[in-house]
Amino acid sequence: MRLTSHTDYALRVLLYVGAASRTVTITQISEAYNISKEHLRKVVHALSQLGYLHTTQGRNGGITLAMSAERINIRRVVDQLENANIVECFDRDTNTCAIDGMCRLKKALFEARENFMKVLEQYHLSDLITNPRLIAFSRA
Repeated sequence: MRLTSHTDYALRVLLYVGAASRTVTITQISEAYNISKEHLRKVVHALSQLGYLHTTQGRNGGITLAMSAERINIRRVVDQLENANIVECFDRDTNTCAIDGMCRLKKALFEARENFMKVLEQYHLSDLITNPRLIAFSRA
């Protein structure tokens, strides 16, 4: 399963903010990870709407985690940001697959997706921040 850039960047933002011991800015994350500020604004907005980040505007503003890294489950983040219908036949409302119901591919892909997500469920943000200096870099 391939994650969208939006979800990939969201996970990177959470890693960066979680590794920082202070408030960080979109500019710092953008420079550290070489990601467009405009794209990061959308990602940060989505993460703040989901309750993972706290953002403050203004001169002394920035981004912090809205909850402890121990409480941020990676599967939940991915579930909230990704479309879980990895193939057309997973969506009952828009499915037009001519062989749906006759092939076993749907079952195999469903099991694969579930196993992928079960692995992610075992991890929290705190498990992934083993070396904060490498994640947040020294230039931030």
